[in-house]
Amino acid sequence: MGHHHADGNEQGHHHDHHHHEITSLNRAFIIGISLNIAFVLAEFAAGFWYNSLGLLSDAGHNLSDVASLILAMLAFRLAKVNPTPNYTYGLKKSTILVSLLNAVILLIAVGIIISESIDKFFHPQPVEGGAIAWVAGIGVVINGITAWLFMKDKDKDLNVKGAYLHMAADALVSVGVVVSGIIIVYTGWYIVDPIIGIVIAGVIVYSTWGLLRDSLRLSLDGVPAGTNVKEIEKTIRSVAGVKDLHHLHVWGISTTETALTVHIVVENTDHMEEVKEEIKHALLHVGVQHVTLEFELSTAHCHGECSEILSKD
Repeated sequence: MGHHHADGNEQGHHHDHHHHEITSLNRAFIIGISLNIAFVLAEFAAGFWYNSLGLLSDAGHNLSDVASLILAMLAFRLAKVNPTPNYTYGLKKSTILVSLLNAVILLIAVGIIISESIDKFFHPQPVEGGAIAWVAGIGVVINGITAWLFMKDKDKDLNVKGAYLHMAADALVSVGVVVSGIIIVYTGWYIVDPIIGIVIAGVIVYSTWGLLRDSLRLSLDGVPAGTNVKEIEKTIRSVAGVKDLHHLHVWGISTTETALTVHIVVENTDHMEEVKEEIKHALLHVGVQHVTLEFELSTAHCHGECSEILSKD
């Protein structure tokens, strides 16, 4: 059917640089995850010990990173699982479930931080500013190193880019906590601590909202964010030999792969193979990797049936 051919092609595009990339990325994930888990544990302990919401909320934020790093790594692995008779797409969709889970966990954590911060805002308690500044300072370094690990691969995969942005944002958030610790040391304004807690919570909500929206959209088989159906339709119509199209469906197989099915109306079957290859090639350029096409002749009369299907679709 020529379907395999296009897929094989697609894979060929990536294979050359995939092998060393996987090992280096895997190493980046493992180092990043280990560093961050160690830091999160230390930061939670310090937060409880010194009674600091700034530290606890920063630890919460860093924990969310560990989760997103582990999930990104998992997604990276699961997307490579071979299809089985029961899972004909392999386990690619798990990448979507995983990002949805990630977003939900984050929002729950934020709820806890905000309620604690509000409570402390009205009943400020003394906290140890110097210790807070030190612990968060270590966080700046660790997040910086982790972001740097992902820097070179960040444009190859959505998940890696997510990890990179998360880490870079985290380094900044930890800087905020350092500053709050220093302010507390010199002024004794303990109220700065819950304020920083609330600000960090806001940052988390802001960064998670997009993740929640995009992953919900993908789990409902919506069109992946950044993919424009109008543009796709225009691309298909621009191929010579395409007379019309209907039943266009676009959805995400995983967080990085997009699939499409469509019925194409052609004048005649003379150049069907060329038209098919042309369409698949054109769609690769607008980010659609898995294309399934059905061709119909414009002479075929299917009015009653077609309109019925169309109205259902």
